[in-house]
Formats: sequence, structure tokens, C-alpha cells
Amino acid sequence: MTTSFETKGKTAFVTGANRGIGKVIVETFLDKAGVKKVYLAVRNVDSAKSLTDKYDDRVEVIHVDLGKPQTILLAAQSATDVDIVVNNAGVLKTSTPLDVNALDSMAYEMDMNVSGLVRVAQAFAPVLKKNGGGALIQLNSLASLKCFAPFATYSASKAAAYSITQALRDLLKEQGTTVVSVHPGPIETDMATDAGIGEIAEPPSLVADSILNALEKGEFHAFPDSMAKQFESAYQEFAENIVNADLLA
Repeated sequence: MTTSFETKGKTAFVTGANRGIGKVIVETFLDKAGVKKVYLAVRNVDSAKSLTDKYDDRVEVIHVDLGKPQTILLAAQSATDVDIVVNNAGVLKTSTPLDVNALDSMAYEMDMNVSGLVRVAQAFAPVLKKNGGGALIQLNSLASLKCFAPFATYSASKAAAYSITQALRDLLKEQGTTVVSVHPGPIETDMATDAGIGEIAEPPSLVADSILNALEKGEFHAFPDSMAKQFESAYQEFAENIVNADLLA
């Protein structure tokens, strides 16, 4: 059974809100989705100036670094009115398993992309529960489903994050929290450029729109862009029969 989640009038918290996908999510929430306020969770508070200039008191900047647990805990203590948490921030290193720096790259990506998600979930799950359940949106990747050798350590971290996201969906269902796992392909961001896929990248607005669509339809997965939809078509049967099924019932 799926349940639609209404964004109108809600308050959101978005990590990595200052640029790329995060910034477009913020703009889409405020301009199209009826969200009344967004906390801009960024490492450098000055980096969100364009959004604070544009939206004034509809946004509030909070210093958050996914690698520094204390900043996440302090954010949760401050942003007590949050209904929607979007964990968008992440890092990418172009490392193969055979690179001399592979283990260092993977340790960094695991800390930020996986441990960061766990830290955000642990800090904000009680906030969402207190406010009626809310929603947790995790920006994963197609790399969570298919390993791409040029950035294999990133793929490994995203596969782990997707696994954690599935667990969060099952655990947070008890408190009425909707969880969405977003799986973009190449999107026009600095990260796509660093990964060498900038030439085939598509607009970040596709990601923001897919989040709204998933929330409206009560769907766990969101596949935003052209490449992602190819994955969705192939993955759909497995997702329905395995990932979305309660196999321990």
C-alpha cells in the first residue's frame, strides 16, 4: 500500500544545498512544491548567499559537515520544525580498486556517503517522528546498482548507502516516515564533470521533479533522467519482488 506525501506548507532540511542538485531541490521546493521554509545545510555558510538573497526569510543557513557528527547533531537541535530531510551532499573520488590511493578514497567516500547518511538519519529521525512522520530523501546513484570501474570506490559507497536506505525505509515506516531512494544517472554538476561524464549529463531539475513525483505517488525509488529510466525498466521486477517485498514476514 502506497501513501502520498504532501509537501505544501512543510519545512525542509537539505544538505549540500548551495549548488548543483541540492540548490535546484531547494528552488523547486520553494517555487513549485509549496514548501514554506528550507534549512540550507552547507559546510561553508557563505556559499548559500545566492539563495538567501533570493528567498530571504524562507531559508535559513545551517553549518553542516557530514564528516563532523557534532555539526549534524547541533543542526537537529536547532531545526526542530523539520518535516522533510533531503540528504543530498556527497563526495566522489575517481579511484579504481587498483589505484594506489583506492583505500584512502574509499574510506573518505564511505565516511561521507554512508556514515554521513547514518548520522543524518540518527539525528533527524526523532525530529521527524515528533512532527508527525515526515519524509527522508536520500540521494543515491545509478552507481549504487552498477559499479563503474573508473570510480569504483564511489560506486561501492553508494551501494552501501542504498543498502542503508532500504533499512531506513523499513525501520522508519513504524513512525510514519516516508523514505525515498533517488538514483540519478549523469546530471549536470561539478561531480559529473569530475567523473568525466559531463558531456552526457542532464539538468538537475529532473532530480528535483522525480523527488516530488515519488513523494506524491508514495514510491520508494526515483529514477530521474534518461539513463536512470533505462535502469528502472530493467530493475523494476527485481525491485518489486525483492527490494520492496517483506521477505522476513
